[in-house]
Amino acid sequence: MKFKFNDIANIKEIPKVNLLNLNLEKMRDFLKYIQEKPFRANQIMKWIYHHFCDDFSKMSNISKKLKNKLIKYSFINPPKFIQEKKSFDGTIKWSFLTNKKHVETVYIPEKNRATVCISSQIGCLLNCDFCYTGKMGFQKNLKVFEIIGQLWNVIKLFNEKNKIKKITNIVFMGMGEPLLNFKNIVMALNIILHDHGFNFSKHKVTLSTAGIVPLINKLNGLIDIKLAISLHASNNKIRNRLMPINKKYNIQSVLESANNYLKNSKANKGKITIEYVMLDKVNDSLKNAEELAVILKNIPSKVNLIPWNSFPESVYNTSTASNIVHFSKILTKRKIFNTIRKNRGKDIYAACGQLNNNFKI
Repeated sequence: MKFKFNDIANIKEIPKVNLLNLNLEKMRDFLKYIQEKPFRANQIMKWIYHHFCDDFSKMSNISKKLKNKLIKYSFINPPKFIQEKKSFDGTIKWSFLTNKKHVETVYIPEKNRATVCISSQIGCLLNCDFCYTGKMGFQKNLKVFEIIGQLWNVIKLFNEKNKIKKITNIVFMGMGEPLLNFKNIVMALNIILHDHGFNFSKHKVTLSTAGIVPLINKLNGLIDIKLAISLHASNNKIRNRLMPINKKYNIQSVLESANNYLKNSKANKGKITIEYVMLDKVNDSLKNAEELAVILKNIPSKVNLIPWNSFPESVYNTSTASNIVHFSKILTKRKIFNTIRKNRGKDIYAACGQLNNNFKI
């Protein structure tokens, strides 16, 4: 969002600004625009992201004059909460309404941490064959306030209840391909990481991508967060079938760009996360495990093996438990660090690959 300082005479004509769209730099620009001191941005950001205040009248350390200007020229408006579903395993899925469309957000509590899984788009352009979100098609890129508003709503809700485990981790693994909403994702990450924003550590924020090579390269050096690559295949033939984007950016190019990102990153602690969904008789053979070990031989990585989660009318089945264990053992034997993910929230369609706002249970 740009503010043209030479247009101050016409300030009455501008639409109100949603402050959840602004990082600290843009907040300072906005305050200059309404002829206020830029340092007030620090105070306003803290009220919004540390105290979860959306009422200007309650911001006790700013002047009445500034409060009146904020009321006149701005507002604080996250997406509207419309539905909550709770899983037997403690996972919670929320639906939020934005521009008459639903976006889904997931909370995953574990013994020593609690994770919020954030969406970046409604639907997805990539149409990965094993993913229910992809079957929606692409509906829209989420704006900054719609991205961080998911987290803002969840933390505010938990603060009010004061009974839920504190959120420790954030993953961009919800609906959509984050890097195809690049500008808004970077702005949202800036707010999430900044000490006047949500103040999360870069070691606790993960972005998952199917591998948009030019945008991984663009992200490199711009912002440092944990990177996860949705690989899901041990060779290009299988990945072409599962993930059409592979025909444009194949396995080798994706891994190369991820490895380059790793070289400039402290957040990843020397290893890129590789996500690999386990599909019965598609990508789960012992040969596939050997192939995967070969292509990752020179990539410092940790592999998450993800039992596939079903959805209506899919042609796939999840790999058997024994096949997943054998696959894991081969990777371990080849010195590829790996874990088998415990899927959460399957009963409410909140598990990996199941988010789809057209499905009601």
